[in-house]
Amino acid sequence: MSDDSHEHQSFETRAIHAGNTADPQTGAVVPPIYQVSTYKQDGVGGLRGGYEYSRSANPTRTALEENLAALEGGRRGLAFASGLAAEDCLLRTLLAPGDHVVIPNDAYGGTFRLFAKVVSRWGVEWSVADTSDPASVRAALTPKTKVIWVETPSNPLLGITDIAVVADIARTAGAKLVVDNTFASPYLQQPLALGADVVVHSLTKYMGGHSDVVGGALVTADPALGEELAYHQNAMGAVAGPFDSWIVLRGIKTLAVRMDRHAENAAKIVEVLTRHPKVSQVLYPGLPEHPGHEVAAKQMRNFGGMISFRVVGGEEEAVAVCGRTEIFTLAESLGGVESLIEHPGRMTHASVAGSALEVPADLIRLSVGIENADDLIADLTRALG
Repeated sequence: MSDDSHEHQSFETRAIHAGNTADPQTGAVVPPIYQVSTYKQDGVGGLRGGYEYSRSANPTRTALEENLAALEGGRRGLAFASGLAAEDCLLRTLLAPGDHVVIPNDAYGGTFRLFAKVVSRWGVEWSVADTSDPASVRAALTPKTKVIWVETPSNPLLGITDIAVVADIARTAGAKLVVDNTFASPYLQQPLALGADVVVHSLTKYMGGHSDVVGGALVTADPALGEELAYHQNAMGAVAGPFDSWIVLRGIKTLAVRMDRHAENAAKIVEVLTRHPKVSQVLYPGLPEHPGHEVAAKQMRNFGGMISFRVVGGEEEAVAVCGRTEIFTLAESLGGVESLIEHPGRMTHASVAGSALEVPADLIRLSVGIENADDLIADLTRALG
């Protein structure tokens, strides 16, 4: 559950202190790693602090879940073994055979695969909409729609959806609005405050921030829905382990300062890319010409550290550029302190090939790290030739 004592504190203070209470036995200022599977009971059913088995609850995971709820302004946070484990739990909680989901036309390939290859097998239908266009969302609705799924900024085309507008559409339709907040992080964007019902995170990315842990999260402001999600979390069992929870908690403490640097570096790189003759298009919501710029400026603190761009020369040249960088590491994932470069069409989004979500073959995606911006610019400039 969220800690009400942190509600009026700044984000930076909550990131460091929410859920991170000093150990009552030793006074340690960092929560211990409770690497334990079971807990002594004082008589049958006599639980100490509510802990009986670490799939159901673990003190280190509890600390993380309280922190997550506080950062997103929610009432309940839940931590999972991966972002897709969190999504799977959410969908099995909200949906039943015969229900319908609206998914974005630009989404993480793993999310699309979950809908297209897994969830659809037990009778859940889905259709695709451009969630940046309210009319497209409305047109995709059916009487059986139970969930509208949004990524903003989206992966990998950096599309922007007006969360408050789509939240109104969802309420009118009797559906839940789910927002994947991974690209923005709760530091840059607060979907629950804008009307979303559930926020999804891959904790692997900006929340952990150091490319050393895999995790996922759900946060909701609805206590009843939180209880339902917690029931399924325990019943399905794909929970975050204590060490992984501790690593994410450690990463979150520097989230604010890291996100400031990610965004600062990204803005400098975008300025160079927009003038480069080998770059045909830059996709970044901080650009005034970006179609979602005004919405992003309204609902985000800053525009983030993710950039996508298209190169002259097509797919072959895009793949070649990805292989020529030295500081930017060619790798999947994002959100770490080190800068990454990838070719979405062949890497993170290979699963959407041939679908309505297929990404341009000449597209490159950057996760801009916190290194020196001049070094990053020089590296990209050399790679582009």
